Amino acid sequence: MVSLNVLVEYCDGLLLADQFQDYCPNGLQIEGRESVSKIVSGVTASQALIDAAIDAGADLVLVHHGYFWKGENPCITGMKQRRIKTLLAAGLNLLAYHLPLDAHAELGNNAQLAQRLGIQKDGAFGSGSGPELGCFGRLAKPCPVAEMVDKITAELGREPLHIAGDTGTIQRIGWCTGAAQSYFESAIAQGVDAFISGEISESTVHLARETGVHYFAAGHHATE
Repeated sequence: MVSLNVLVEYCDGLLLADQFQDYCPNGLQIEGRESVSKIVSGVTASQALIDAAIDAGADLVLVHHGYFWKGENPCITGMKQRRIKTLLAAGLNLLAYHLPLDAHAELGNNAQLAQRLGIQKDGAFGSGSGPELGCFGRLAKPCPVAEMVDKITAELGREPLHIAGDTGTIQRIGWCTGAAQSYFESAIAQGVDAFISGEISESTVHLARETGVHYFAAGHHATE
């Protein structure tokens, strides 16, 4: 068992939370009981995750997607009210880290995706504003496109949407988890054969086809 304050301070420091200008507050978002012995983690602080945490006897829920996003309605009504009411009634703490968890060199979503897919990171890039969250690197050897589709499917538990490029094999890869389709053009500038992200936009399809660079939309939740 650990003090909530000690745990939050440790996580804030580990993930360098104060170094990010984010779309939401990072760290403790909903305060519950003062001591923590069991943690349940997930991508999003959905009602299903909260209910599962309560059933598991958790003291704290640790997520990537928490609450209080910039630009959203600040009123605590509807779905948000039901989620927060459940957390408070159960004395559950909600700890959330968005960009800090994307960016962490070892524990981050991008780092973990690369580890699962066998990609060696060579460098990072951005979309022109904010932190350089996009990554580029290479596989140990060229991989047939169909084999890459199978690899992503096996590792993430779902088949990606693949917009085919010009090459039959892939070795240089760019990637950024979640909703990072806006990084695609910057990835292309790094000379990649393919780009992997979670989501895709209408314009992304044409960019892939007209540049000949493969695009894999592997699912926002699945990549994170």
